[in-house]
Amino acid sequence: MDYNDISIALITILVLITMIIPLPTFLLDIFLSFNIAISLIILLISMNMEKPLDFSVFPSLLLLTTLLRLAMNISSTRLILLDGYAGRVIEAFGNFVIQGNALVGFIVFLIIVIVQFVVITKGAERVAEVAARFTLDAMPGKQMSIDADLNAGMITEDEARKRRQEIQQEANFYGAMDGASKFVKGDAIAGIIIAFINIAGGIITGMIQGQDFVGALNRYALLTVGDGLVSQIPALLISTATGIVVTKAASSGNLGEDLIKQLTYYPRLLILAAGILGFFAIIPGLPTVPFLILGAIFAYIGFTFQNLYTQIEKEEQEIAQAQEIEDLKRPENIFSLLQVDPIEVEFGYNIIPLADADQGGDLLDRVIMIRRQCALDLGMVVPMVRLRDNIQLRPDEYVIRIKGVEAARGEIKTDHFMVMNPTGGPIEVEGINAQEPAFGLPAKWITQDKKELAEMKGYTVVDASSVLATHLTEIIKHN
Repeated sequence: MDYNDISIALITILVLITMIIPLPTFLLDIFLSFNIAISLIILLISMNMEKPLDFSVFPSLLLLTTLLRLAMNISSTRLILLDGYAGRVIEAFGNFVIQGNALVGFIVFLIIVIVQFVVITKGAERVAEVAARFTLDAMPGKQMSIDADLNAGMITEDEARKRRQEIQQEANFYGAMDGASKFVKGDAIAGIIIAFINIAGGIITGMIQGQDFVGALNRYALLTVGDGLVSQIPALLISTATGIVVTKAASSGNLGEDLIKQLTYYPRLLILAAGILGFFAIIPGLPTVPFLILGAIFAYIGFTFQNLYTQIEKEEQEIAQAQEIEDLKRPENIFSLLQVDPIEVEFGYNIIPLADADQGGDLLDRVIMIRRQCALDLGMVVPMVRLRDNIQLRPDEYVIRIKGVEAARGEIKTDHFMVMNPTGGPIEVEGINAQEPAFGLPAKWITQDKKELAEMKGYTVVDASSVLATHLTEIIKHN
């Protein structure tokens, strides 16, 4: 184990020990201050990270911070009930909130706990649950997309492995966040229970020690509210960080950058909002000054960003025009006009249905099978085959080109079947005399109604798409 592992292990054990061993007040003050500081750091990190996986340790850190808060609650409760004093931090927070009124202070504490539990924690828990579910459901599709990109040669094996690992980490992260959000929920419930225990136990302890009911209530209410605030403020920060982490799914920058960019993306709407606020300012009975100030601020922001975006768009257009003129001046661009496909099949308009999958054509699938079969038979990867129509050819004619040079030419009839006699004898079926283009064998084109008769006589019957595919296969093998 390195020093980092040893340090984290010792801190975790120390936190667990504080649940059992009484802490001195000055040490409790240090731990409570550290709890607030680490919660603030976590919130700032969650706001400035670019994607959730940048903070993948967050679920484990959430457990540790929850454990720390519970340990501090137990230690402070022990000191409150035993000594009636739990350090300067708790007393200072209690005096600041209560300010002489225990009832108001306790109500404020309850409101903070309810806001954290009902609003932030509940929402973050639901978002984490849905995110985990959809992330797991999307894993097969993402894996298939990576495999498709890998098979198409768009990414390397290392890139595919890295993307698969990111998908796995993302699924594990959201699954862990779904469970870790329950820590925050349980911590909020425990905070409410501990607060009531502190007040009830404090009143009983104070009356046993000879204090009257009002004095015991004021004293222990102050300590209870202070203890609750010291623990719930970090819990509120952690809950907010949890919500930010689990809701940051579609954005690619940090929270501040995305907020400014997206809220000011439509400056005209800001100007419209300023006009509405100005209208509210002149309505009798409504406060004039606040609406006028806000309207002026929104109008200034709207006009500022509108001018900024207009200037940026103008500069981008000027840069694009200059780049386009510069590209036209470069002689190297002429070479792009000379680019030819390694293998190309041109055909007349009657053959177009064979290459159109929407019309039931299977020529594209046959080309894929040809490339696979050539890879198996020849041990080489055949380049992509470009299929295109050419109105200069006859309707039933096709041309196979290699590097732009004509390698073969033939004709097929898409609504007929080609019949050949495997024995080399005459073909005794009515049809149009032809020649098989790949091997030069005598053949005939017959209609659909004569296909069964030709098969019964033992002739070889193939469709037009197979004739073209066979011819293309032989041309590739010969070249």
